[in-house]
Amino acid sequence: MRDVTGLFAAVLVFLLGRAGGIEQNNGYCIGTKCFAVAQESSDFTTAQRQCRSKGGHLMTVRSSVSHDVLFILLGNSTGRFWIGLHLSSGCPDVVPALRGFQWVTKDIQSDFFNWAPGFDTSCSSPRCVSVSRGGDFTWVQEPCGDQAAGFLCEIDFINPCTGLELALGDSVVYSNPMGFWGEDWVSVPPGSTAIRMPSEIKYVCFSETWLQAPWRCEISEGGCEHKCATDPNRVPVCYCPKGQTVNPANKVTCEVGIEDPCQDLSCAHACYATGDSYACLCDHGFKLAADGRSCVDFNDCTDQRQCPGENFMCVNTLGGFQCVCQAGYTMTSRLCVDQDECASAPCEHSCKNTPGSYLCSCYDGYEVDPTAPDKCRLFCGMERCAAECDPNDALICYCPPGYISEERGGVTVCIDLDECELQFCEQRCENKFGGYVCSCYRGYELQDEYMCVAIEDFTGEAETTAPFTSSYLPYPDPTSRPSGVSVGAFVGIILCTVFFIVSLVFLAHHILNRRGKIDRASALTAREDEAHGLRQLTSYT
Repeated sequence: MRDVTGLFAAVLVFLLGRAGGIEQNNGYCIGTKCFAVAQESSDFTTAQRQCRSKGGHLMTVRSSVSHDVLFILLGNSTGRFWIGLHLSSGCPDVVPALRGFQWVTKDIQSDFFNWAPGFDTSCSSPRCVSVSRGGDFTWVQEPCGDQAAGFLCEIDFINPCTGLELALGDSVVYSNPMGFWGEDWVSVPPGSTAIRMPSEIKYVCFSETWLQAPWRCEISEGGCEHKCATDPNRVPVCYCPKGQTVNPANKVTCEVGIEDPCQDLSCAHACYATGDSYACLCDHGFKLAADGRSCVDFNDCTDQRQCPGENFMCVNTLGGFQCVCQAGYTMTSRLCVDQDECASAPCEHSCKNTPGSYLCSCYDGYEVDPTAPDKCRLFCGMERCAAECDPNDALICYCPPGYISEERGGVTVCIDLDECELQFCEQRCENKFGGYVCSCYRGYELQDEYMCVAIEDFTGEAETTAPFTSSYLPYPDPTSRPSGVSVGAFVGIILCTVFFIVSLVFLAHHILNRRGKIDRASALTAREDEAHGLRQLTSYT
């Protein structure tokens, strides 16, 4: 037979998932408390963490009643087990009572004390406490890092059911949402299940009342051994694999050897009796198809009651659904709590966490980039404003799109450009800070943000004094990121270039003039030699 958890446990599992940690294999419940023993070797810190994962804490032995529970839980166990008593700081106190120790619930209230003989009062004494059957369950100081044989957990609850009344020869086994079982419980937590033996009738504790299986199919298959389905009157019924039928006495277990009335109908899932005949029905999460035999998935999330927790959302799955946290929320201690997205620094400048989301903002002189909400870009919003300059190089400055930098009085400022002078628009243009607006006359419509196209079949009067359609445009590329060179520097570069060219021309002219003088001097010398030169005369004697 399949072990069935209770309604309350199933709700927790179904909606929030089971907490991690080991499974307690024995427990006892009385009043509004359950105590459980876990035979899992661990140190004190690990044991406390495991109890917290079950919604409780290490056991506090504050009264003789809770001391008697130790005999029930550890009557057949060997080894030492952690309880929730420790010395958080300082040195032990020689005064009786808790002697400077405190419970893990951070209080020192206790009507019962059971210290073992030989209490160590030194400041280097062990700071945690364990008990054992061999030590008659006295409180023994232990180093918190030691590995004990196990630990004892304590879980509080409200609205319990009283233990089931049993007839002669009957017995009952209880299983609670915290994951442990027991017999002869005086008080039973809500969500616990009970199996009465030998009939195997199952019950679940809900609102201080025991409900007999089958209960709602969404909750742990309604307590059915195999599957649960809902008839047309929305009454849950159990059904079994082919060749088996439900026990008519307990209505949940399956028996072999009885003729299956659903077999001849070829039902995909199960069938139910309707008077003297039978009809097919489907497992929860499915609905009967038009052929009366097949079953198709049913969208369970149409029922808004499926995931009632705050910040939960329903996700439909094949044959069922799953409850998960909404975007911006994470599962913490079985609750959907807001996730602080700002912890991961998603914004370029400032981040403000909001329920389920976050908002980015920018420093003064910047605005949120409309194309990337997590980015910031320079913003002026007026005719001129101070430029943003590199702190390591004052000559490198930047301005918002649609502005140009200029040096004035030793300070670099950003001046708004009049893009309309560049005639980007076909008809009308209105300059804006950091951009411009194109518009068209009546009878035309704006296309591609700057063209004006005549409207076909336009019957209204043409009007040239007012725009018909318009569109705001930023300053076009490539000036979307202004140059780091200012106007003054740009003019200086031009002047230097002109001066350099003029100098080259002057130098070339000087060289050519000098070469001309040399040539003229050479020519003059040649002519003088011709006029005054001597000729050799030859005499004949």
